[in-house]
Amino acid sequence: MNSNSLVSIDDISRDEILDLLERARVFEQNPNHKILDGKVVATLFFEPSTRTRLSFETAVNRLGGRVIGFSDANTSSSAKGETLKDTIKMVSNYVDLIVMRHYLEGAARYATEVTDVPIINAGDGANQHPSQTMLDLYSIYKTQGTLENLTITMVGDLKYGRTVHSLLMAMRHFNPTFQFVACEELKMPKEYKVFCDQNGIRYTEHHDFSPEVINASDILYMTRVQRERFSDLMEYEKVKNLYTLHNSMLADSKPNLRVLHPLPRVNEIDVDVDDNPKAYYFEQARNGLYARQAIICKALGIDIYKELEKYPSK
Repeated sequence: MNSNSLVSIDDISRDEILDLLERARVFEQNPNHKILDGKVVATLFFEPSTRTRLSFETAVNRLGGRVIGFSDANTSSSAKGETLKDTIKMVSNYVDLIVMRHYLEGAARYATEVTDVPIINAGDGANQHPSQTMLDLYSIYKTQGTLENLTITMVGDLKYGRTVHSLLMAMRHFNPTFQFVACEELKMPKEYKVFCDQNGIRYTEHHDFSPEVINASDILYMTRVQRERFSDLMEYEKVKNLYTLHNSMLADSKPNLRVLHPLPRVNEIDVDVDDNPKAYYFEQARNGLYARQAIICKALGIDIYKELEKYPSK
């Protein structure tokens, strides 16, 4: 196992998180460099993705590296029955880093056990999505000027939403207060509430997406109800449209409130919110480029400050 792998946000410390945010800030100032010249990165996406895959690939290209891989497992040898172990060991022969999304929880952790090439978890089932968490943290820091003492309201799919699980775990370092808004079927799993209790994190649970909840928030983190996580389509239809944010609902919210969403959205944020200055989800997606450049360089053990002196921006 390569110690530079990023499988879970729980694997990195507060100081490492803050260091990655500073690296992201450096790349935002100018994302175009040649510090990955000669490096090859594999993006192995066994599950569909647009933003995550494209932002990782853009991050590599803007830093002068090369990308190989697949965006559809049906076009890979896994469709012929090749095991995940064999796929990872085979690809490891060709690359310096593997970015992997998989539909099975624990797949990224398993991949680190069968190769010495660093692995970045780009999402494993309903478990973790640490690179999304880093861009979320960067977005929160940019809009609030701090990560400390914030009230973060998570809305929608809190059961299967790996982005909210990872964000909750990362924020343990920064004294947050959480408001969980979900129906009974999609409420925050018990293990994450136990995590809050063990780490002294304050939280409340709500079924109603009320003005009181919205107006107490610094960050409103909306999520999509994920049809792909439901084995029973009737259950999905029952809960898919329970929580929708409309522009009028933000009228009395805090001036510093920002609305985040990992995207793609379906019906949970009305398009009338898009022009509100408190809507930040498209800027949040852009921040993914800088956060992932920082993550890639850390995984490859690159001292970006030294390398940026050698390879000035284009």
